[in-house]
Amino acid sequence: MIIPELAQSDSVEMRNRMDAEDACECIRPNAVAAARAHLNIVVGVAGAVEIFTILGDPTRVRVLTALRTGELCVSDLATATETNRSTISHQLRVLRSHRLVERRREGKTVFYAIADAHVEALLDMACLHAAESSGERAGIPA
Repeated sequence: MIIPELAQSDSVEMRNRMDAEDACECIRPNAVAAARAHLNIVVGVAGAVEIFTILGDPTRVRVLTALRTGELCVSDLATATETNRSTISHQLRVLRSHRLVERRREGKTVFYAIADAHVEALLDMACLHAAESSGERAGIPA
């Protein structure tokens, strides 16, 4: 969300700063000023970067993809992903600390599930985009 008053009042100052700071030639100063204002106003950019960093690990993506079928315990996840339990436990700890998965205890067994629909949407979009750029069909369940 851009606040028009802020973007307009800062645009002259920002343009002057751009001229002084930027070594490259700016083609569209107003567009650059608006983009910079948006970057300063938007909340969560750092959090988004952190989530994409977490999703940059293939094992974590495999774990999340396996959890799309429903909740699983560490042993079942290890078997499904053909990864050892220690690695799965570590990756689940990372995913849980970033609120991408949640856990539920049933007796001595802990079951893990995708935290919410946003995580599934991120996976869907990533798969669709990857398939689009590679020309393949995305493996997303309906």
